[in-house]
Amino acid sequence: MGKTINIFSYLFHPLFVSIYAVLVFFFFGNSYFTYTEIYLIIIQIVIITIFIPITFYYLLLSIGKVDSIMLADKAQRKLPLLIHAVLLFILIHKSITFESCPELYFFFFGSLISTLLALIMVFAGYKVSLHMIGITALTVFAMALSLHFQIRLMIPILVLVLCNGFVASSRLQMKAHTMLELVLGTAIGVLPQLGLLYLWL
Repeated sequence: MGKTINIFSYLFHPLFVSIYAVLVFFFFGNSYFTYTEIYLIIIQIVIITIFIPITFYYLLLSIGKVDSIMLADKAQRKLPLLIHAVLLFILIHKSITFESCPELYFFFFGSLISTLLALIMVFAGYKVSLHMIGITALTVFAMALSLHFQIRLMIPILVLVLCNGFVASSRLQMKAHTMLELVLGTAIGVLPQLGLLYLWL
């Protein structure tokens, strides 16, 4: 497969995972929202989890605080992770609240916990795979939706499990992470989502 597998590193960049989760929820879940509400939620998610972080990234790039959107350097991860955590906190308190959409609320709450854990790991001197945090959290969320709504999502879940392997392989292929960093990223992505399951299943 060679360099073709590296596409998965870009396709499942952590910035895009939030919108994938929202699309999975609205496409496969028993949505109780109107089309107008769905569009508004998607727009909010895109602005808060993609457009604003990208804007901050280019600002940090222009002042020399980061040198790549992949954030390969541990030290360069601190500020972007902190910004991401703040944006997720705003999202679950002002937009995707427990009252408005509990399923997405718990996904983003889990994502906030994962982001804070990744930030703590950076300060502790460890680099974890943000890609694996994102793709594994998304996979657990899809499984949770299947259980919550009592719907069969065998194919989507199988595709996501395969994508976990492709993302991990691409990160190794690109020499962006060691196996330990991938395992740590997987744990940080999975455990908060699993820990919150009993609150909404």
